[in-house]
Amino acid sequence: MRTALKLVSNNDHNTAIELAKHHRHLIALVGSKQDRAAFQALFEHFAPRIKAMMLKGGVNMMQAEDLMQDVMMTVWRKSSQFSPDRGTVGAWIFTIARNARIDLFRKASSRPYDDVYEMEIADDGQSSDDAMLQVEREECVSAAMKELPQDQRDVIQLAFIADMSQSEIAKKLSLPIGTVKSRMRLAYGKLKGKLEAVR
Repeated sequence: MRTALKLVSNNDHNTAIELAKHHRHLIALVGSKQDRAAFQALFEHFAPRIKAMMLKGGVNMMQAEDLMQDVMMTVWRKSSQFSPDRGTVGAWIFTIARNARIDLFRKASSRPYDDVYEMEIADDGQSSDDAMLQVEREECVSAAMKELPQDQRDVIQLAFIADMSQSEIAKKLSLPIGTVKSRMRLAYGKLKGKLEAVR
């Protein structure tokens, strides 16, 4: 959760929230009215990110293209099933993409390989999901932060964005250290469940 909170600076906080709202609006239009313009906007935003995620995850160019198309068609068909209570549109779409990639590898692993040197192995370096889901993480963090009461949000922002200690926060806000600790504890409780997926 610490890493997730540090992803959003004060300047990016409102931008990420607005982007998340915009995506929710678009997916609602697609789900309720099968709005093609709304789907086109979602496609233009997410399709390149999905393709890049697939390529970084060890999928070849042709498979990445196919999977990206399949994922976006699934988004079109299942858009009415999206629930804002379970996360952002981005997190939902990338979950569909991850599952599609896993299914592809599962099918491939059941086939015998003639030559071990022709096997495609995913890079064990930085997670492709971490690399490609940064904007979606920011949306999740921003949305979760927005739900906190202002006094708790202030303490969390100073701790994780300004990188201040509890004693520094207490001094800056003219609060007893116990109050700062209490507000942090309450904020952690509220954020923990919402940010488990973006750790």
